Amino acid sequence: WLEDVTKLLRQRVERDETIEEVRFSPGDECRLKIRSLLGSARKQVDICVFTITDDRLVEAMVDAHRRRVDLRIVTDNDKAFDRGSDARRLAKAGIPVRVDESEHHMHHKYAIFDRSTLLTGSYNWTRSAANHNRENLLVTDSSALVGPYLKNFDELWESLHGHAL
Repeated sequence: WLEDVTKLLRQRVERDETIEEVRFSPGDECRLKIRSLLGSARKQVDICVFTITDDRLVEAMVDAHRRRVDLRIVTDNDKAFDRGSDARRLAKAGIPVRVDESEHHMHHKYAIFDRSTLLTGSYNWTRSAANHNRENLLVTDSSALVGPYLKNFDELWESLHGHAL
């Protein structure tokens, strides 16, 4: 009996160590979570988002780049060249940016921090998402979820070789 209780407690502790968080907009929750993850990144951040227009997030990306965190960004060509897009600004800062130039949209919205923490959801990296839209973020370090996103990002990144800003 005691062994069974010990196993259950051990499983509970192991499960509680997993990061599982949810954030919603409108409001600052999503934006602040993204900024926090960018601020705590140490080695690498892979960002795959449809559009980036929120200067507050761009500042956090540039700050991470200045700390010598390797960033890679994938975005959609229709949004990369929209008025207000920060894709060119990020590229000019020295951050590698690749664009999906297919006739269909690259509509993902996810980022992977230090190859171990996943952020995903409907949240666009825009001021409208923060201030007005009803959007969401999920953050986890579950390897069962992080792994497929890493694979997807790496494959997408390689497929867009030659499509840099």
